[in-house]
Amino acid sequence: MTSWSRWGITPGFYEASILSLFTGILFVSTIAVFQKYSDAVTGFGDNAAYSSVASAIRAWDFRGIEVKQFWGFSYAIALVSRITSISVQNSLISVCVVSSLLSIALANKLWGGWVAALFAVLNFEWMQRSFLGGSEPLFVVLLFAFFLAARKQSWLIAGLLGSLATITRPVGLLAIAVLGFVLLKQRKYSEFSLCATVALIVGALYILPFWIFFHDPLYEFHQYKASDWSSESRIGLPFGAIIPSLFHSDSPWTNVALNCGWLGLVLIGFIVLVSRRSQPYASQQPVEFWFCVAYVAFLFTYNSPKWALAEFPRFAIPVLPMMFIALDRWFPHDRRIFWALGIVSPVLAAASALGIRNVEHLLVK
Repeated sequence: MTSWSRWGITPGFYEASILSLFTGILFVSTIAVFQKYSDAVTGFGDNAAYSSVASAIRAWDFRGIEVKQFWGFSYAIALVSRITSISVQNSLISVCVVSSLLSIALANKLWGGWVAALFAVLNFEWMQRSFLGGSEPLFVVLLFAFFLAARKQSWLIAGLLGSLATITRPVGLLAIAVLGFVLLKQRKYSEFSLCATVALIVGALYILPFWIFFHDPLYEFHQYKASDWSSESRIGLPFGAIIPSLFHSDSPWTNVALNCGWLGLVLIGFIVLVSRRSQPYASQQPVEFWFCVAYVAFLFTYNSPKWALAEFPRFAIPVLPMMFIALDRWFPHDRRIFWALGIVSPVLAAASALGIRNVEHLLVK
């Protein structure tokens, strides 16, 4: 076997997992060079909100809590903190790192080693949320496990996982809707009823604290409406919020270019995915296919000028494996490239999380 042939062999489960862990170590090490890691975690993204809710859940005291984020992630943090007796912040990072590694393992199981490796190293937002904190890793591991359960036709488990994904990030509702659509289309009415019952039970238990303590079962919906949505409609015309954001962005041009690059990749991948060449995938894995269709349609019609483009690479994370499948013929199948990305990407992702200008300033001090 030639050297090239060896590097062209599909990465296995262990290699994809080691690659993901390696990127995490390099990412954290880069952060630690410029800033105390715990401080970086505290100040990153929505971690303060998730931590405050997790602390409130542990004490079961919600006085003074005013956050828009869904609480599924905070429940997981509180549970880990309660079981292990470690701090809320350490629990937050533990949930993210474990969820991220499990997501890569599930991606390998669902779509193969190339997709898992590419998913692990290509998206800066994925690395940042995996190793600095965010609800995305937990949502993704629940979503991928949902896909696996659907493939095995374990409908009760799929319904439960989809419901848990929904209380982690509201777009998980698309998974439940697609599952119901596929079951009805296949005339599996008893399975549909079972999944619907599970979803209703999880939903009722989830909104109960909001009803009791805030006297508003739709508390989070109203919080999102007040902070993120500029109109009554959460869905608008295709690219209706993205195009204005492109011309009125305050972000550096490098960020805008990167966001547009991801937007282009998802758009091209989506077109290829829904073409006739992808019909075998659509018929064999209808839950995954229709979720991808619904989710990408949501991305391009999300009516939030503030976030539609600025957060597109993060929002796109759950459907990236399907995009990689669609564009597989154009991606290099050489493990050397993936390992090179595994070195370069986490360093750049860490610098991006800290702010390129801040890193430049610290380097010249």
